[in-house]
Amino acid sequence: MGRNLQSGEKLRPIDLARRHGLSTQAVRNYEEAGVLPAAGRTAHGYRTYTPLHARALRAFLALVPGHGHRTATAVMRAVNEGAADEAFRLIDESHAQLLRDRETLRAVERALRDLSPRADTAESRPRRTFIGPLAEELGIRPATLRKWEAAGLVRPRRDPLTGYRVYEEADVREARLVHQLRRGGHLLEQIAPLIARVRTAGGLEPLEGTLRDWHGRLSARGRALLSGAAELEAYLRARE
Repeated sequence: MGRNLQSGEKLRPIDLARRHGLSTQAVRNYEEAGVLPAAGRTAHGYRTYTPLHARALRAFLALVPGHGHRTATAVMRAVNEGAADEAFRLIDESHAQLLRDRETLRAVERALRDLSPRADTAESRPRRTFIGPLAEELGIRPATLRKWEAAGLVRPRRDPLTGYRVYEEADVREARLVHQLRRGGHLLEQIAPLIARVRTAGGLEPLEGTLRDWHGRLSARGRALLSGAAELEAYLRARE
């Protein structure tokens, strides 16, 4: 980041940009978006920045990995407008979303455990159901199950007499897995090869790498939220 800034130091847009690996246009855009406080102006109308602007930019860049660009922008705009409570509310929402994502991952892992074959016992007989009850159980519409079928994600058989879709126990497990992966933000085209690999391999091993990556991403977001909070706290103290 270069040498330490002195409190009274004046910075040009190029100075601020170089310190953070940005273009001068990006710095101007961030000021216009409210990420940075309004710049000072020279007698000739040129922008001048201060160490406070540098700290604001550092806080914003630290917030982005954990919150995303849009939320990080909204947080900084709220702070710069003196609406700290709104900034804290936005931060709370990001933490709540991370918690929901962690719960979704745990639900996916439970679904994967259920996908493992179970030994047949007198108390555990193969399950069979139809599209309406299964859709109700998952909290989705029957049309969604038909869409998943068209994508090859579930493969119910047809009753030869009625033509109704019949979901056997394996179909139900796969439908639950697709449902949880969709809740986790996976697209149908991303889920299809996972389901195919599980079927081909006859087990869950192909998904172990995906789950590790998912855990890693959530941990990285959690740590990024902490880093962003530290930089934002430093900026708030500097403003005070």
